[in-house]
Amino acid sequence: MTSTVEPKTQDPTTTPAAWLPVVAVSVTLLFWASAFVAIRHLGQDFSPGALSLGRLLVGAVCLAAVALPRGLPRPTGRQWVSIVTIGVLWFGVYNVALNEGEQRVDAGTAAMLIQVSPVLIALLAAVVLDERFTVWLGLGLALAFGGVALIGLSTSDGSDRDVLGVVLCLVSAVVYSISLILQKPLVARLPAIQVTWLACTVGAVTCLPFAGQLAGEVADAPLSSTLWVVYLGVFPTAIAFTTYAYALRHMSASSLGITTYLVPPITIVLGLLLLDEAPPTMAYAGGALALLGVALTRRKPRPRPEDCAAPA
Repeated sequence: MTSTVEPKTQDPTTTPAAWLPVVAVSVTLLFWASAFVAIRHLGQDFSPGALSLGRLLVGAVCLAAVALPRGLPRPTGRQWVSIVTIGVLWFGVYNVALNEGEQRVDAGTAAMLIQVSPVLIALLAAVVLDERFTVWLGLGLALAFGGVALIGLSTSDGSDRDVLGVVLCLVSAVVYSISLILQKPLVARLPAIQVTWLACTVGAVTCLPFAGQLAGEVADAPLSSTLWVVYLGVFPTAIAFTTYAYALRHMSASSLGITTYLVPPITIVLGLLLLDEAPPTMAYAGGALALLGVALTRRKPRPRPEDCAAPA
C-alpha cells in the first residue's frame, strides 16, 4: 500500500542550522551558472524546445526516484493550482523562452535582462507575501543590478540586439518571478523535493510537443552533447531546483531572489575555465559590485514595533 505525505506546517522548533540554507542556495547558483555554459555549448545540436524537454524528462525521472519512496504528496486544490502554474511557467515557458532568447541576443544582454527578476520578486514579495522592503534590501538590489548591468555592457560585442530575443529574456524573468512567489507558501507546507518533482513533471508534459524534435536531434547529436543534456537534467534541474526550494523555505523570497545576481559572475568564471572565454576587466568590477549588493541584502532589518510587543 502506497503511503502518502500529509501537508504540514513548518515547525519553528526544528529550524535548521543557519549555514544549511546558505549552502543550499550556493549549490543552486553554481549549477544554474553551469547551465548557461552547457546551453551555449548545446546550441548547435539541440533546438530550444527539444533541449527543454530533454532536460526536464531527465530531471523528472531523477526527482521521482527520490520523491516517490517518501510517499505520494496530497496537495490541496489551491496548492495544485500553484504547482501546475509553476510547472508550466518556470519549468516550461522559462526554459523554452530562455533557450530561444540566448540564440538571438549576446550573453551579456541576456544575463542583464534575466536579472530584472529580483526587482520583480522583491516588489511582488512586499505586496503578496507581506515581506519588508528594507533600506538595505533596496540598496543591495540597486548595487547588484548595477553590477550585472556592468557585466552585461562589458561583455556585449556591440552587435544589434534581436527584439524578439530581448522580449523572450524578459518573459523568462517575469515567469520566474511569479513562480518564486507562488512557491514560497508551497514549500512552507509541502516537502521541497515533492514540490520540485511535481512542478518539473508538469513542465515536461508542457514540453511534450517537442518530443519529435528531441528524438531526431538525439539521433543526430554526438554522444557528448546528449550527455550534456543529461547533466542539465540531473544537476541544474533536479538538484538545483530542490536546493533552491529548500532555501526558499528558510529565507525571504526577496533576499533569495537577489542572490541570483551572483549567477553572471560565476558564469564568467566557468566560461573562462571551460570555454576559454576571458571577460574584460570591467566585468570583474561588475562581479565585485554584484557580490557587495548581495551581501548588503543579508543584513538583518530592525524589528518592527509590533514584532517586539509582548504576547497577549
